[in-house]
Amino acid sequence: MITVIGSINMDLVVETNHVPDNGETTLGNSFSTFFGGKGANQAVSIARLGKEVQMIGACGADDYGRMALNSLKEESIKTDHVFLLPDETTGIASIIVSNADNRIIVVPGANNRLTAKEIELVKSEILKSEMVVMQLEIPSNTVHRVLKICKEHNIPVILNPAPVNNLKHDFIELATYLTPNESECRSIFGDNIDQSLERYPNKLIVTLGEKGARFYNGKKHVFIKGFHTNPVDTTGAGDTFNGSLAVALTDGKNIEEAVRFANASASIAVEKKGAQSGMPSLDKVINRLTLKI
Repeated sequence: MITVIGSINMDLVVETNHVPDNGETTLGNSFSTFFGGKGANQAVSIARLGKEVQMIGACGADDYGRMALNSLKEESIKTDHVFLLPDETTGIASIIVSNADNRIIVVPGANNRLTAKEIELVKSEILKSEMVVMQLEIPSNTVHRVLKICKEHNIPVILNPAPVNNLKHDFIELATYLTPNESECRSIFGDNIDQSLERYPNKLIVTLGEKGARFYNGKKHVFIKGFHTNPVDTTGAGDTFNGSLAVALTDGKNIEEAVRFANASASIAVEKKGAQSGMPSLDKVINRLTLKI
């Protein structure tokens, strides 16, 4: 079983031709709600690929929280250890989309209440994991505590360092795999990506969007090409990549095979609107893997 520890959000998306100035009211074209949060997204990616997965996180005991939990359950994700907090709101992301540009306000809500105390309450569940997947949309102390537990008990961890400003240096050493995109990698390590990869062989995996991903295997730099796709919405691409990487690694694939699998999965996910909507089944990924790139 894979355990995902992280954020659960509702994404509230307004599309408009004109973003209002201060004090101005304008009309929008559409309003949509999507289930989100990087933690929940990565759990859905894992579940769609047929792997047993449990989610550890926190929601408010409000309508959004109930909707988000029901959505996870419908994906066959175990939610017994998602904390429902009656005095807190579920995390939301308010997103304004105009002329292909996004403006996003995130209110973490209950996500900020997933503390090291809650982690101690579910420690026995974490210890049952084949692998743990985390991001940085929950408190840093919580991430650190999970990393320490996993290190002590030899449980591999994929850490997706987003948002990157929440990354602490200790996390890099404690994580088994670190999966920033190019801009995140430069923010963490500086402009010399080659040098950064060589410092962390078989640990640092840098995603390159449609170009694929790269890592250093201890002897040479390995570039895994992306797959041709017709993107509609790239919002969930990174989360799909991380969830799929976890599935491939726990299924016994080596890093090169696992990254190629994750690339294929992410290339499918971007073909539908919404972070979770396009996340593929195992059959679809296997079919995409047969295509020449």
